Amino acid sequence: MSRSQRIVYAGTPDFAVPALEALVAAGYHVVAVYTQPDRPAGRGRKLTPSPVKRAAEAHGLPVCQPENFKAAEDREQLAAFEPDLMVVAAYGLLLPQSVLDIPRLGCINIHASLLPRWRGAAPIHRAILAGDRQTGVTIMQMAAGLDTGDMLAKRRCPIGAEDTAGSLHDRLADLGAEALVDILPDLFAGNVTPEPQDDSEATYARKLEKSEAWIDWHRPAVTLARQVMAFNPWPVAQTTWNEQVIRVWEAEALPDVDVMRATPGEVLQASEHGIDVATADGALRIHRLQLPGRRATAAGDFVNAFDVEGAIFE
Repeated sequence: MSRSQRIVYAGTPDFAVPALEALVAAGYHVVAVYTQPDRPAGRGRKLTPSPVKRAAEAHGLPVCQPENFKAAEDREQLAAFEPDLMVVAAYGLLLPQSVLDIPRLGCINIHASLLPRWRGAAPIHRAILAGDRQTGVTIMQMAAGLDTGDMLAKRRCPIGAEDTAGSLHDRLADLGAEALVDILPDLFAGNVTPEPQDDSEATYARKLEKSEAWIDWHRPAVTLARQVMAFNPWPVAQTTWNEQVIRVWEAEALPDVDVMRATPGEVLQASEHGIDVATADGALRIHRLQLPGRRATAAGDFVNAFDVEGAIFE
């Protein structure tokens, strides 16, 4: 099969790298890669290229980094590549209709949810927080609205109790890459029938905020376990102990533990199996946590160093 179609790829973070790698490995003609401008990062605030830029440069692909597409010259540069298709994955810009209209076949997006559920910036985290049993990726035709375009393909993925946002992110990134290269032959051949989204079933995955990371021990253990796993690796669930902020990286709910005579936040027991903390309903067993200025550690190692049984987390 011919791979002569001209593809422009647009993405920025780690999530977008597998799809770019898959396009290159499948022999598609990627004529340019668009990504966000280099941003300050690290303690030295040194300008740092995005993961997609590094991947593109490793393959010798042209890289473009406009702040946005408001300037006519940026749109003209895109048009000069004469793209048949633009593939977008976590690019970080809401593309105007004037950009969507440039490629011959328009723009398609790899979105990390089963649309129309979880439109927006944080679909992976919101799916875990909501207790969804499954999620997936949707390849959709991009429209001017926020993740409102017609759906072209879907791949499903279960969400387990042990899944963090980080582990689910990696699986979905790979799943999106597979779905993309699978659908492209039919898309270029005109054999894909777009499926409109049912707007009445849409939910909004708003961007995460650091303030959401604080653990409220007056909430049920099941809810708190989802919070811990959804906020790993960022912003990481937090509580306080001995006037220190403790970051909680991994935990599980023990909903059947009797906490009637316990104070929410009270450590019921601490052992090599974990630190069990009373909540409004059941206990939260902490498996991995971190003190300020130290590395994250397993709960068993933590309790060997610190006596927390009977302590109150706030």
